[in-house]
Amino acid sequence: MLLLLLGGSAAALLASPLPLLPALAGLGLVVLLVDWRLVYWLFFLTLPFSREISLGGSLSLDVPSEPLMLVLSGCIGASLLMRRHRLPARELTHPLLIILSLTLLWALVSAFFSVDSTKSIKYLLAKSWYLTPFVLGTLLLLRRPADLWRVTLLYTAGTVVTVVVILVKQATKGFAFDATQWAVHDFYRNHVIYASVLALLLPFIFYRWRSRQGAARWGWSAVLGLVLVGLLLSYTRASVLSLPVAGLFYLVVRLRQTRLVLAGALVAALAGAGYFMSQNNYMLYAPDFEKTVFNGENFGKHLEATYKLEDVSGMERVYRWVAAARMAADKPLVGSGPNTFYPEYKRYTVSSFRTYVSDNPEKSTTHNYFLLLMAEQGFPGMLLFILLVGATLITIETLYHRTAPGSEYRAVLLTCGLSFVIIVFHLLLNELVEVDKIGSFFFINLAMLVRLGTWVQAERLEA
Repeated sequence: MLLLLLGGSAAALLASPLPLLPALAGLGLVVLLVDWRLVYWLFFLTLPFSREISLGGSLSLDVPSEPLMLVLSGCIGASLLMRRHRLPARELTHPLLIILSLTLLWALVSAFFSVDSTKSIKYLLAKSWYLTPFVLGTLLLLRRPADLWRVTLLYTAGTVVTVVVILVKQATKGFAFDATQWAVHDFYRNHVIYASVLALLLPFIFYRWRSRQGAARWGWSAVLGLVLVGLLLSYTRASVLSLPVAGLFYLVVRLRQTRLVLAGALVAALAGAGYFMSQNNYMLYAPDFEKTVFNGENFGKHLEATYKLEDVSGMERVYRWVAAARMAADKPLVGSGPNTFYPEYKRYTVSSFRTYVSDNPEKSTTHNYFLLLMAEQGFPGMLLFILLVGATLITIETLYHRTAPGSEYRAVLLTCGLSFVIIVFHLLLNELVEVDKIGSFFFINLAMLVRLGTWVQAERLEA
């Protein structure tokens, strides 16, 4: 307390946050000595407010999320090494974790052949401090459904604060479409990440609302309504569309048709790829540079431009997808290396698909995570990720028919399963697995599906 008082006073006098660092470091040390699990809960409470800070050059850090991930990784590693906590062998050898491990192993192989070793090593380090806290940490700490609902409460509480602030800012601009990016900038890199967070949280919020009674139910009703309003006023097409897609997947699971749908999707993808590559048919869909526009003041016109193939964001995606395909054709086995798509892709672009935002000053990548993996890690990298997604969806269906209707296990399964589907749908149009606010829940959902298998197995043995 003395350190906080002195540090806070010095920070106020000097108008600098630096004097607070010793106090915060001391406070953090106390937390770690008392119970490092508190850091896990603190992470989700502060995650909605995390901001990207440039460290100079091409280095950046999400604060406070990435420092907390590093601390958690160290704590989890130490806890496992000292055998204070153990993970069941059944979970460590679960097919989902094996496939996930293989994706990391292939990224390591691809990094050996990378065109930029520094960027690829950075990617591998970042991946390790994502997987450790959100896969191993989740399996260590979320031992009951109540633990998952605590994560839901903490992350939702912080997110609701950001939604309220953003809606107030939007109101000052009359909820104009072109003011959305400005309104979200204090908390989110762009409106796509903002909308994606709201969409992936909706299954969690819905099942909390559904299971509550009295005042708690009214409270969750207000949260559900607020998040839906925030999502609609984000004017993000993919996020709004992801909700009916999740609903359709629920019907597919109930009808036990997941394998059939996956097979159909694979056939459609292969047929589409074959058509576009045959005799360079993709060139038939090159946009008219003069007509490809951004309708910043009217969301209706924005949607109209989308289906007419005149929307700049949509056609810019195609421009990069074509480049990603050409990159993969050049290095089909190992790709260019993790985290190297920019600026490598510019050598593979086709000028006919160029739009007036193709200079890409924000240094974004493919806007399709599957194609990004294909370009950076070759076909094996992409196929391993497709295998992970397919195996996860089949696991969701299998567990659904092993859990009792109305049980808490069924609620946890549908919450994590539908959230996972929403995230995967976004990956078709964006690369969000490495975004702290979204990637964390991608891996948490995977870990919870592994844990659910243990719960269901134990329940059957007891019966």
